[in-house]
Amino acid sequence: MAGVGRIDDNIMLQPTVFLDSDKTYHILCLGAHCDDIEIGCGGALLDILKHNNNIHVTWVVFTSNEKRRLEAEAGAKLFLDGAASSDVRIFDLRDGFLPYAGERVKELCEDIKKTIDVPDIVFTHARHDRHQDHRFISELTWNTFRNHLVLEYEIPKWDGDMGVPNTFIELSEETARKKIEFLQRVYNTQQEKKWFTDDLFWSLMRIRGMESGAVSRLAEAFYSRKIVLSSRGVNKTA
Repeated sequence: MAGVGRIDDNIMLQPTVFLDSDKTYHILCLGAHCDDIEIGCGGALLDILKHNNNIHVTWVVFTSNEKRRLEAEAGAKLFLDGAASSDVRIFDLRDGFLPYAGERVKELCEDIKKTIDVPDIVFTHARHDRHQDHRFISELTWNTFRNHLVLEYEIPKWDGDMGVPNTFIELSEETARKKIEFLQRVYNTQQEKKWFTDDLFWSLMRIRGMESGAVSRLAEAFYSRKIVLSSRGVNKTA
């Protein structure tokens, strides 16, 4: 799935994904709530889909209500515009109660695994996230997808659980601005929240860009628990 190469004068070896233009790659995005995927990895998705026309995306949201579902559908449409194909699944479990609906959530995860192609990348929540719904989805992601490249995204929040990520995807300024524009355009129910602001989203991407030495100065950050590098330059998880 990936090769390893150098970028300019940077001495850090960096994996390069999506090398085979004749292959259709599959990205699986898992989010506990209707805006989680867009906040956590929306920029990365926009950038990946902009530069690759051979990506199928499965987009899964576990909690919603009538208003939030409409927002999530609109958000998925905007962020997945560049995908070769997509499968959007929005469930209606109760926000804040996912761990207490564990059997149902586990069944949904197993059904997702059985009804999709093997994903090349799985985007999900970070395991140390203090929101109970986020942690539970992260736990079930690893329980369900044991031999995949899993990248755990971060969600800024009042709890103050921002950590030290080890994986970064550089974003162009255009992509970063588009991510924020789409979030603000779609999620009207979140506008009264003090943290749902342009400057917060921009600041986090700017900080992660600084940490990763991004040429554009902007990036999204992820946690990768385990990556196996082959001597043939192929990356996979174990």
